[in-house]
Amino acid sequence: MKVITSLLAILALSAITSFAAEGDAPKKPEGDKGKPRMTPDEMIAKLDTDKDGKVSKAEWMASPMAKKDEAKATERFGKMDKDGDGFLTKEELTPKKKKDA
Repeated sequence: MKVITSLLAILALSAITSFAAEGDAPKKPEGDKGKPRMTPDEMIAKLDTDKDGKVSKAEWMASPMAKKDEAKATERFGKMDKDGDGFLTKEELTPKKKKDA
């Protein structure tokens, strides 16, 4: 009986430890459809084909998302290009933090 109790205690502790370890890992914020969102650095690295540190409208329109829906991609680029210079920079791709009310 002591053996069974000991085994159950060990199993319970190992289960608790494994669940706790999963909860400690930082998670990326989720975007549409539950997919992890890319960070601004990841987005620039993926889309910036000429490696100038910013994403031009042409580079944006060459993305897979733009090929699915060109009108939506054009609209989104316009909203994200806050200074209207035709490029997306890391600052423009970084979401603004909400102020505490």
